[in-house]
Amino acid sequence: MAFNSLAYALFLPLVYCVCAAAGQRARTAVLLLASAGFYALLHAPYLLGVLGFVILFTWWIGRRLDACPTERARKTVFWSGVAGNALVLILFKSLPFLSPLSPFGGIWVTIGISYYVFQAISYLVDVYLEIEKAEKRLDDFALYLAFFPKLLQGPIERAGDLLPQLKTPYRFDYENMRQGLVLFAWGLFKKVVIADRLGTFVDPVFNDIPAHTGLSLLLTLYFYAFQIYCDFSGYTDMALGSARLFNIRLTQNFNSPYLATSVADFWRRWHISFSRWILDYLFKPMQMQWRNWKTGGTVLALLVTFLISGLWHGVSWGFVIWGLLHGIYLSVPILWAAFTKKKSKRSRQPKSRVATGGQIFLTFHLLVFSWIFFRANSLGDAFQILRNLGVHFLDRSQIPFSIEYLIALVGIAFIGFFDAFRGEKSFPDLVCARSKIVRWPLYYLLVMAILLFGVFGQSKFIYFQF
Repeated sequence: MAFNSLAYALFLPLVYCVCAAAGQRARTAVLLLASAGFYALLHAPYLLGVLGFVILFTWWIGRRLDACPTERARKTVFWSGVAGNALVLILFKSLPFLSPLSPFGGIWVTIGISYYVFQAISYLVDVYLEIEKAEKRLDDFALYLAFFPKLLQGPIERAGDLLPQLKTPYRFDYENMRQGLVLFAWGLFKKVVIADRLGTFVDPVFNDIPAHTGLSLLLTLYFYAFQIYCDFSGYTDMALGSARLFNIRLTQNFNSPYLATSVADFWRRWHISFSRWILDYLFKPMQMQWRNWKTGGTVLALLVTFLISGLWHGVSWGFVIWGLLHGIYLSVPILWAAFTKKKSKRSRQPKSRVATGGQIFLTFHLLVFSWIFFRANSLGDAFQILRNLGVHFLDRSQIPFSIEYLIALVGIAFIGFFDAFRGEKSFPDLVCARSKIVRWPLYYLLVMAILLFGVFGQSKFIYFQF
């Protein structure tokens, strides 16, 4: 069930009303049943079996960790838990290659598995390191992994952040409800008005690369950069908004990523919960393991981490190159710093706006370049794009100028302007803080923009495939 579907528009208020009327233990049961129903509506029955296995297995391993008499036994149990969850992830990531054998319409659906497996592994690490106590109640732990707003695309929540909130008795909070609805509407706006509209221009070009050259391709690459951003951050906003109705605050997953002044800064702003996961559970352990190699060990850890990140998105050369590009982007400043440190010590002066703007411009275009390999249907298409970019660059005949095209450009400009001037405040923070005479017209404008300019019927989110 997609957040931008009519089914979800009926499902969410129904679940909210039942939960509001139920007691705390009944509330947990209602949310669990709702989450199971939400997942079941993907029409792939085996997904519920996978989720159930991960829940039971991880909960049991966590309890065993608390009961182990020796450190050696704890280590054995811990690695068994990590290996079991990793095996589930690897198995289902490889299933697309077995699609012809699938009993479910020829396509294996793996939506959500990566996110709750990552969350299960982070839980086991925190229990093993004694950062968190193992959860005793199976129903609370099950809801921690299966809570429907974050089930399909995250955020990847830590146990210490989410479990206490799930156990807190529900009390009606008008501010949470108001901000949740505004945040959901803002995410829906980004998805249907901007991302899906950009998709109507992006998809035909990527499906017929030889027919496009120069300026047309360049604009398509810019469009895709904003399409994937608005699609994924729109989903996150809708997930956070849905959870806020139940007084649950999920992790903020995006923070104006295209205003990053470096690729390292980008990864602190993009898919934040995933970035923290690979930093804590992949990069840091490898960096520690190879610390005797100094700068070389850090660079190798970055390259391996982002190679794994690329392969997580899919087993293809495009994702491998995308991951390695980001590993290289992050490694070059480290190698340069190690080199210049031996030459001279430069004083750190405050950067001018021009210098900052130049860094943002360069970083954005490095990201756009990497998106070519991420989005292209094949490695051949990616290289065809690079060859065609300089051909007939000033030819505007391939650009479909229309009112639809203008709406897409205005949408990109609006998102860019909003991110540039919002500071640390979210959209609900900015809107809900205004007086009624300002606030209510903004509500109506947002709703009318969705109804008038939204592209409906394209319910698939880009990151559903990961």
